[in-house]
Amino acid sequence: MNFFSRHKNVMILAVVLLAQLLALAVQIRRQTDEGSVRLIRFAVVKALAPFERAMIHAGTGLRGVWNNYLDLRHVSAENNDLRRQLNDLHLQRDREQEDARQARRIQALLDFKENWIDKTVAAQIIGTSGVENAHLLTLDKGAADGIKPDMAVITPDGAAGKILNVVGEHVSQMLLINDQTSGLGATLVKSRLQGIVKGTPEGQVTLNYIMGDENVQAGEAIITSGGDHVFPRGLPVGTVTKVGMGRNLFLDIQVKPAVQLNRLEEVLIVTEQKPREPDVTGLGPIRAIDLVSQRLPGLPQSTPAEGAPAPNSASQNGVPPNAATPKTATPGAKPPSVTPQVAKPQSAVPQNNPPRRTAPPVVPAANAAPHPAGGAR
Repeated sequence: MNFFSRHKNVMILAVVLLAQLLALAVQIRRQTDEGSVRLIRFAVVKALAPFERAMIHAGTGLRGVWNNYLDLRHVSAENNDLRRQLNDLHLQRDREQEDARQARRIQALLDFKENWIDKTVAAQIIGTSGVENAHLLTLDKGAADGIKPDMAVITPDGAAGKILNVVGEHVSQMLLINDQTSGLGATLVKSRLQGIVKGTPEGQVTLNYIMGDENVQAGEAIITSGGDHVFPRGLPVGTVTKVGMGRNLFLDIQVKPAVQLNRLEEVLIVTEQKPREPDVTGLGPIRAIDLVSQRLPGLPQSTPAEGAPAPNSASQNGVPPNAATPKTATPGAKPPSVTPQVAKPQSAVPQNNPPRRTAPPVVPAANAAPHPAGGAR
């Protein structure tokens, strides 16, 4: 008899008891902080939790070892790329700093001065013009506050307009940049082209007087140029939105203003601008010869001094200098016949006795008058 035949009753009893225990575990619930949980679930989780925890810790350790120690084949190449990029950024920074220092030196050398905003007065919008084609705003600042016509009106976003009229002690009128009678000098930031920003009857803003063969792209920023002597240089004006061919060979450039002109409530009036020289502290001596030597390819050849023989003269062709100058002829005498001399090649041995030149014979004129003593003159 085998094992199952001999212990048949015991095995059946064990199976029945196990089934009863399982049935009890399913039916019985245990109260926990999250609520009631079946006993069988609680027992299974309790029994398997240590094994799962051990497996998780083992997997985390293996991943850490792999990521931090074994899988480092790309780290060296990545470090080299980052180091190269860092060196390039350092070189670019040094070049930009040197360009900035050179620009300040040139400004100081040319005695270049810029207008800086030195004093402003805050003003509030208290009214509008009420005319459809006129874009005028009324401010609560006037003559008593130092306001004068043609003063720039700005906001933190950029140029907004200028003072048109001072109506009273505490009232003035402001002309917006989208008015058709306005105008301010502007510069395209990227192409450095200069034009005039003006308004249209519809309240749009355009950049005028840019030639049609220029390359202007949409999205290019526009700043004030300072050439109108109203706005300081460098204030944001707007952004190019559309470029097309206009009339009279000029481009039709539509501009989106940097300032929301239809939502203005408070503005700043620039009451004083002071010229300031560039800061040249720590830039070293300013020498014009350094700038010239960097810009010019070389110095021009020096011209021969006055009185010195010019190159390719008669002395260089083998003819003495005095032979090249004609002598003054005697009145009544025939000019001497001059035989052209051919320059001989010089030998390697110097000659101590150069050939003597004989003066050409003087032939008396046939109609010469006799000398008073009877001899010929």
